[in-house]
Amino acid sequence: MPFITPTGVVVGVLLASYLDSYIFLVPWIFAFITFSGSLGSNFSSLKRIASNPLPIIVVLCILHIVMPIWAWLLGHLVFPGDNLTITGLVLGVVIPTGVTSLLWVSIYKGNTLLTLTIVLIDTLLSPIIVPYSVAFFSGTSVEMDTMAIMKGLIGMVVIPSLIGMVLNQITKGKIKPMLGPRLAPFSKMALGICVTLNSAKVAPYLSHIDAKLIKMAIMVFFIAFSGYLLSWMVGKFLKWEKEEIITVTYTGGMRNIAAGAALAVAYFPAAVAVPVILGTLFQQILASVYGSFLNRYYHKPKPIQEDKMAA
Repeated sequence: MPFITPTGVVVGVLLASYLDSYIFLVPWIFAFITFSGSLGSNFSSLKRIASNPLPIIVVLCILHIVMPIWAWLLGHLVFPGDNLTITGLVLGVVIPTGVTSLLWVSIYKGNTLLTLTIVLIDTLLSPIIVPYSVAFFSGTSVEMDTMAIMKGLIGMVVIPSLIGMVLNQITKGKIKPMLGPRLAPFSKMALGICVTLNSAKVAPYLSHIDAKLIKMAIMVFFIAFSGYLLSWMVGKFLKWEKEEIITVTYTGGMRNIAAGAALAVAYFPAAVAVPVILGTLFQQILASVYGSFLNRYYHKPKPIQEDKMAA
């Protein structure tokens, strides 16, 4: 995973002239990715997690209040007057949490049930939260079709998720072990293809490396890095269990960046899409870095006791 998305960006930029005519496939490809990732979800998880909704509320606040304000402030500080870039930075953090967070949470022994619930709720709320959040932070400086964005999110994220969850529910969980392993390789390839096609659309902005692009990449990396760090610190401050902290770290830090890139390319000026596309370079790499940190932090090797009876 840390290599798929950066490779997709490079290929998309290099082969932009050949791939441009296939960009219309992105919503369909991403709908397949969402469907594949939601096969393990079901509506029963909402009932089981309702007894302790605080982690869900905290993650939603990080995702859609704290991080957008942070990105907006940093955008105005580093790119004053560049409304398209600022909007791109905000869009990159208001999109729903990443479905792939479940993969990382399961690897590092977090609470997968809580992760599924957060992903489900945030996904279902995204058609309302995303367009209106971007409109709030960008004001009238960037033209955007709010209804078209809502329809795009419903088609790419909500409907495929609901289909996957309904199949899981009616088969009593049998669909996941039956279809999941078969679809997983194609889902990863589809993610790479989706990133590649989106990158081809904004290739003119990525192919000429200048001071602004480097500064933008550093800013996108810093915002993404701080999202993971803030989420982990909040969990530690609230003295949650290890499993909950790991879950909050990934669901609060990761984004459905491929969906954000697809939205940016389809419904915004190309300049808005550049920060979002750059985000695909770092997200999985940062997930791996934070995973190594969490593994070391929570699984420290116990010191070997010296044998006091040794001669």
